[in-house]
Amino acid sequence: MSDRLHTLSGYLYEYQKSVTQPEEFWARIADSFYWRKRWSKTLKWNFKDPDVKWFVNGKLNITENIFERNMFTMADRPAIIWEPNDPNEASRTLTYKELFHEVCRFANALKAKGIEKGDRVIIYMPMVPEAAVAMLACARIGAIHSVVFAGFSASALADRIKDCGAKAVLTSDGNFRGSKKIAVKGLVDEALEKSPVDTVIVYQRTHQEITMKEGRDFWWHDAVADQADTNVAEEMDSEDMLFILYTSGSTGKPKGVVHTTGGYMVYTKYSFENVFQYSPGDVYWCTADIGWITGHSYIVYGPLLCGATTLMFEGVPTYPDAGRFWAVVEKHKVNQFYTAPTAIRALQAYGTEPIQGYDLSSLKVLGSVGEPINEEAWHWYHTHIGKDKCPIVDTWWQTETGGIMVSPLAGITPTKPAYATLPLPGIQLCIVDADGNELTGNGVEGNLCVKFPWPSMIRTTYGDHDRCKQTYFSTYPNMYFTGDGVKRDHDGYYRILGRVDDVINVSGHRMGTAEVENAINEHPKVIESAVVGYPHEVKGQGIYAYVICDLTNRTEENLIQEIKDSVSKIIGPIAKPDKIQLVPGLPKTRSGKIMRRILRKVAENSLDNMGDTSTLLDPEVVKQIIEGRK
Repeated sequence: MSDRLHTLSGYLYEYQKSVTQPEEFWARIADSFYWRKRWSKTLKWNFKDPDVKWFVNGKLNITENIFERNMFTMADRPAIIWEPNDPNEASRTLTYKELFHEVCRFANALKAKGIEKGDRVIIYMPMVPEAAVAMLACARIGAIHSVVFAGFSASALADRIKDCGAKAVLTSDGNFRGSKKIAVKGLVDEALEKSPVDTVIVYQRTHQEITMKEGRDFWWHDAVADQADTNVAEEMDSEDMLFILYTSGSTGKPKGVVHTTGGYMVYTKYSFENVFQYSPGDVYWCTADIGWITGHSYIVYGPLLCGATTLMFEGVPTYPDAGRFWAVVEKHKVNQFYTAPTAIRALQAYGTEPIQGYDLSSLKVLGSVGEPINEEAWHWYHTHIGKDKCPIVDTWWQTETGGIMVSPLAGITPTKPAYATLPLPGIQLCIVDADGNELTGNGVEGNLCVKFPWPSMIRTTYGDHDRCKQTYFSTYPNMYFTGDGVKRDHDGYYRILGRVDDVINVSGHRMGTAEVENAINEHPKVIESAVVGYPHEVKGQGIYAYVICDLTNRTEENLIQEIKDSVSKIIGPIAKPDKIQLVPGLPKTRSGKIMRRILRKVAENSLDNMGDTSTLLDPEVVKQIIEGRK
């Protein structure tokens, strides 16, 4: 049974039902899945502790809902189409039956290595079908996967291995990225010196020379060689952990966002088919990496639960040239295309020439994810890629929400450039002022909160429930606080205004300022640093670092380069500051708090009105920073 909405009146009717009778609404949708044992209570919750449980005591396995539930009708339907980094390498297609056999084989291989229900498994892999196989095999046997984006450093990987107490790491010998061949296994070995594990399984991708440690390291192809292609799925409770995904926060240490099995399954399928209006036989492509929540929910779980054909792309938008995305759309006749504003702006900079000569007529829906899309990029995307006929679903959601929360439904919700428009059924948004008073009616602006649970929401932060409570549920009583500012216009449409906390959204990836500062401060010549975001024409936000340092035996240029290299090594190239300004001091209040508001204004070059600086310990430092900026 499909729960796909078809008209705006259908959406409005369902939305009304979903907020007046939420339990009945979600129970009806959950009933379309296969449960080994139906739940005894649809929802138990409070936002005070917080404690949220959906489909209480329900028993299931998410992979049975991808495979067994649909195998009679979909065995020969393409599940994953894989497009490699190099267009001269052959693409691969796995049908549902073939994917099922691969998942069973790898699930058996994991069990043979002693991985059991509840064990944590780190996945640090390139964008190859085996990465999805690894996730599904973990889910099949009840192991908890934690995918770490393969662009993170050895140090960042070690922190995540240690935090979740992982028993195994699944990785590759190397990765291809554009014209580069990246050594990966060496980084894993370096991470494991700090945070050891029992087992490492290595997928052979680049055939580069690597070191294999006897008794710990095994080749993927050897591990699966003798395994059966059948496997009985582990019975899971609805609230058993499915995965942990680490995200940056406003304090230094990344936090492990925990998602559980039943609610995540129900919401990702429902949101996928409604937002993208997916029809059987369509080819859907999300360009994200599985290291991020977008890849989890809208490359792997959401599409596969719908029986969709999902395209996985290993490469980058500009390799071998800026027409690569459009070549892939033409080659595989892509119908729904979902990418980030960063990619759109980067391609926009090349003009329309790279689009010429490609047939994009298969496209029906365009999507945007990761950050608010600016109007100029929206219009370029709509006109040049969608040929003014494809609705754009500008989706707002987070790692913590598990699925899309606010978005047009393709072809149903009238769109408005730069607006995420309306909440999905079941999502009860509210806008509050700084004191937590709800701002009702339209034409208001404030902080975005959610006042009622939805099935795929965060349950805890791994190993530190108090951090979950403090981060998301303590700012405003009985509400989930998103950390984003928002505006509701006169039509009741929502426009996301970006972060209101110390988190920078770089190319759709959240970076905590404290995490970047900690990495900068590791450099022996750095005395203190402060990091803020500033508008960046491609990335949305760039990272601007103010650094106090000791220049003895260094030139400014050398030191700036060393600091950038240091951040790349500690976190990964994604966190490298775009601009570093060496400063004599930082604007601090008398209590020693850095006044970031001033630093943001300087970074944005908004120097006309610096606001009240009378509370600063040394107002003179502001003038020196402005001079240095010039």
